[in-house]
Amino acid sequence: MDGTSSGNLGDDLARLDFAAVAPEEFARIVKSLSARQIAEVMRGELRTRILGEVFGRMKQQFRPEAAGGLTALIRWKVTGESEAVYETAIADGVCEVTPGRSGAEPRTTLVMGDVEFLKLVSGNGNPVTMFMMRKLKVAGDVGLASGLTRYFDIPKA
Repeated sequence: MDGTSSGNLGDDLARLDFAAVAPEEFARIVKSLSARQIAEVMRGELRTRILGEVFGRMKQQFRPEAAGGLTALIRWKVTGESEAVYETAIADGVCEVTPGRSGAEPRTTLVMGDVEFLKLVSGNGNPVTMFMMRKLKVAGDVGLASGLTRYFDIPKA
């Protein structure tokens, strides 16, 4: 991070400028944390900042050439201290991400906890394994859900 550590993970991450952290660095940070540590960090304002930054980057990490003519609305429900809902709309080679639930019917809905979400989006979790272990629930188009990672540049730690 910036070299100054308080020894308190939450405080250290709260001082981190997530907008300045490269996706690969974020993946390394997530990989270095235990599930318990991730759960501790994903509370309050810090959780809101982390989710906002991750969803905010989806548009930049979108791979239009991989999506081709795909048109789909994907609803993300991230559970934890509260349920955070975001929607990813893919159409005409463009990806738009909006917070909250729209009135539109999603093609697929992904439901997972904070730990699983951060592991998934940082390339530190296998979506198929998460699904088989019931840590990732999918409603709607399971085929679309199973191939979602190919439409985004997922960092590797």
